[in-house]
Amino acid sequence: MTSSQTESFYDAVGGHETFVRLVRTFYVGVAADPELRALYPDEDLGPAEVHLRMFLEQYWGGPTTYSKQRGHPRLGMRHAAFAVTPRARDLWLAHMRTALQASGMTDEQVGQFWAYVSRAAHFLVNSADEPDNPPDLISLEETPSAPSRRRPPSR
Repeated sequence: MTSSQTESFYDAVGGHETFVRLVRTFYVGVAADPELRALYPDEDLGPAEVHLRMFLEQYWGGPTTYSKQRGHPRLGMRHAAFAVTPRARDLWLAHMRTALQASGMTDEQVGQFWAYVSRAAHFLVNSADEPDNPPDLISLEETPSAPSRRRPPSR
């Protein structure tokens, strides 16, 4: 490597093997989480694991296999068919945090990776959470009338 070249994040963290370990650990968590697992339509998480790994490798300066096989990432479009709620985002991020902690990356590298995936996960939220206890709806007849705007007479 010449002085004009800088090492990619992908290479700095250990390359392909680090991303394989990271994404595999993440999907072990997803598979064991019934609430998050329900968001994945395929019975086999294997293809999703490969897609996420290839995407992350490409994003962080590794091989461009993802784009060669699947085209432009278009994250918003690819996730639009799924109800990505704040709760789903938080579950996804919790499993990613666990995977990052087991990845072998330095604290600085984990922080850099976390900043990206956290922003991306927030961007992908496209649905509201279902309320645990929906409010009782009040009929129009039961609604109190608006308070008067008239001032009381001055004395």
